[in-house]
Amino acid sequence: MAIPMRQAIDVGKYIMKQKIRGNKRYPLVLMLEPLFRCNLECMGCGKIQYPEEILKKTLTPEQCFAAADECGAPIVSVAGGEPLIHPQIKEIVEGLIERKKFIYLCTNALLLARKMDLFSPSDYLTFSVHMDGLEKHHDECVQREGTFKTAFDAIKEAKRRGFRVTTNTTIFEGHPPEDLHQFFDQMMDLGVDGMMISPGYSYEKAPNQDRFLKREQTKNLFQKVLAPAEKRGWVFNHSPFYLDFLKGDREYECTPWGNPNYNVFGWQRPCYLFSENGYAATFAELMNTTDWDKYGSRSGHPKCRDCMVHCGYEPAAVNDSMAGPRNIIRSITAAMR
Repeated sequence: MAIPMRQAIDVGKYIMKQKIRGNKRYPLVLMLEPLFRCNLECMGCGKIQYPEEILKKTLTPEQCFAAADECGAPIVSVAGGEPLIHPQIKEIVEGLIERKKFIYLCTNALLLARKMDLFSPSDYLTFSVHMDGLEKHHDECVQREGTFKTAFDAIKEAKRRGFRVTTNTTIFEGHPPEDLHQFFDQMMDLGVDGMMISPGYSYEKAPNQDRFLKREQTKNLFQKVLAPAEKRGWVFNHSPFYLDFLKGDREYECTPWGNPNYNVFGWQRPCYLFSENGYAATFAELMNTTDWDKYGSRSGHPKCRDCMVHCGYEPAAVNDSMAGPRNIIRSITAAMR
């Protein structure tokens, strides 16, 4: 299944509670970054360019748990940087599972085979492995030969041991749709539980600025990328409505509060992708003092103009999935593939 039944039910209950309470702005996924340090230097990354004194900083497990408790989102994406570098990643994951959070541990998988014994298979834990396409393309994106094979072998071993594994693919300008079709087939044959896809966000600190897609380019490319999806049986770890959005079949407004980010600086304003007006000390401060109307595609903000990244728009799509019986049925069908 693309999404565990327990996750689908619990998240559905959570959303219904928010709707009953009349909450229009609520978190769905906590983007938790316990460190920025990484063992790769990917061309589209905006994290590893921080100075060395920042890259040495880490969140403690207690800080991670406090953020998860304060935020209340049912899903936690543990990212970075490379979270498997964190010396207390085992304690962080175990503590979040104790809190019944559904964890997506985002990793480039270079350390996964070595660190896998730290974890146990669970409906609450998914390894989300960064895979940017076929072997040659992936290794070029991460600027290190052999990373694709290492990640591929780690995914194979994780599946053999009974872990849930999804892939996370960032798509840039010039990526041939035919190559992505072949890559999706390859991942399905490998046995991954689902695939995440998203256009890259143009981080100011990213070294290669000419690879990022404009909004119309994104729609045109994803129409071609996703055209054979149903026929070829690809399983995506997304709301089907977000995939419609990528193709230009639906329009959503960004929901930056849906995937709030907590990292070594605090609660990042306004969203996971860029910080503006600094950081908030508490989640309540983030929600209550951020001028949310300044952000999103309709706001005119230059950093939001071309963004169609999943962390901004997936919460809107998930909210739409609960907007009536027809949408609910389509969402359940997609989750159970």
